[in-house]
Amino acid sequence: MRPNWLSKLLTAACVAGAFIAAPAAAKNLKFAYALSTSSHYGAGADAFVKTLEAELPGKFTVEQFPNSALGGEREVIEGVQLGTIDLAIVSTGATVNFVPATGVFDIPFLFRDLQHARNVLDGEIGQKLLAEFNKRGLVALAWGEQGFRQLTNNVRPVATPADAKGLKVRTMENPIHIAAFRELGILATPMAWPEVATALQQGTIDGQENPMSVIVSAKLPQLQKYLSLTSHVYGPAVVLASPSVIGGLSDTEKAAFEKAGKAAAVAMRAYVDNVEQSGIEEVKKAGMQVNEVDHAAFSKALDPVYPQYYKQFGKELVESIRNAQ
Repeated sequence: MRPNWLSKLLTAACVAGAFIAAPAAAKNLKFAYALSTSSHYGAGADAFVKTLEAELPGKFTVEQFPNSALGGEREVIEGVQLGTIDLAIVSTGATVNFVPATGVFDIPFLFRDLQHARNVLDGEIGQKLLAEFNKRGLVALAWGEQGFRQLTNNVRPVATPADAKGLKVRTMENPIHIAAFRELGILATPMAWPEVATALQQGTIDGQENPMSVIVSAKLPQLQKYLSLTSHVYGPAVVLASPSVIGGLSDTEKAAFEKAGKAAAVAMRAYVDNVEQSGIEEVKKAGMQVNEVDHAAFSKALDPVYPQYYKQFGKELVESIRNAQ
């Protein structure tokens, strides 16, 4: 027989070995966004998850919370700051309340087309603004995309600024958008996204404005008669992470999260490219009346608001974005 002390030593060694050999449990992360899993946000979230799993197998599991399951975008951003939510995709309509400089991208008729916007976001201006999130207790991994915002309503087609006057339109809590709508005579009504469908059904509001990606994925043709292709504002999105998650990572793990964020952005842009082409036909088939608008007239009608934007963001910044190639 072994001496008692030897048996105890061998037992202790086996137990210690079992602890060493056992793989660490994967850390579960909560990923929140306002739209459905079939939206551009959902496409971005899926790409993020797949990339993270490929880069860091077994280290993290990601649970998605679509359809504002964890609250509206303001609440989600606050959750990311507090660490109660780990990851999120949000619009700049919401981030402007936390990182005011991101509001510059919400200036109406600032961008000529999608490629112009993407070049700015991927360039020096966009990357500097991503870094601003760190000062607000947020980690911005990448710029995603929603596309250009279009106007829908149940009252009449909107082809000129005069057609827009008097319409009660849901907007985000975004002073940049609100100032522009009021200049056009629109009754801007800030409202959290989860409340919009009910408000449209009840006639509390006449319409809303969102990119085609949202108009399609949120099934707005079931609630709205008219789609006017105003393309008035380009809508970026931001892939956010909580500092409580990123702060505890190694450099290799941080690089994996950044790669996943970029993959999410690529997926969102691909979704937008597709829906910009197919979405109009889809909503027409669903019964919406679609019309073009006089963009020059709308842009001219908003000239009086631009000095306000220059004062807020600096004329040099606004014009450098406008003139970027």
